[in-house]
Amino acid sequence: MASNTTPRLTDRSLPEYRHIPGKTPHPTRSPQGHSYRLNPPENTPLPDLNRVVGSDGEDFLYGVDLFNERYWWECHEVMEQFWHASGIGTPAGHVLQAIIQCAAAHLKFTTGHPAGAMKLFVMAEGHVHQAEGTELDLDLAGLLAETRTFITGDSTVPARLLRSGTKESD
Repeated sequence: MASNTTPRLTDRSLPEYRHIPGKTPHPTRSPQGHSYRLNPPENTPLPDLNRVVGSDGEDFLYGVDLFNERYWWECHEVMEQFWHASGIGTPAGHVLQAIIQCAAAHLKFTTGHPAGAMKLFVMAEGHVHQAEGTELDLDLAGLLAETRTFITGDSTVPARLLRSGTKESD
């Protein structure tokens, strides 16, 4: 069985709770939300997502941390800004949309909606295929394999979003 411990890529604090729609306060709309009235970063430089994401991509790496720590709603929010900035329909945009849909699939499955989770997963597979070999330094094949086994109930361990070439023991 795969380990669920993945080293963090950033030192940023995680939100106070993992948002579960209908069960926890909406992070940005509710006064009790963990991100209520937080100002979004101004003009955060977008790393070149068409090459390996390095230290200039701390926001992106934080999104990876959020996914790996099971903050799937929050991951979706972070990755969505990159998806729009990278260009919807571009190879990088397809990778980002696949990540967003895998995060949403995990959230759907954990809230008791396996059919919705599978629909999102199938769309994520299509986006990885359309990414034309772009991976943004991530193991997308591993992400898809682990997401599938989680949402089909073949594993209780959620997927991890790992850097390319990272082994489970790294």
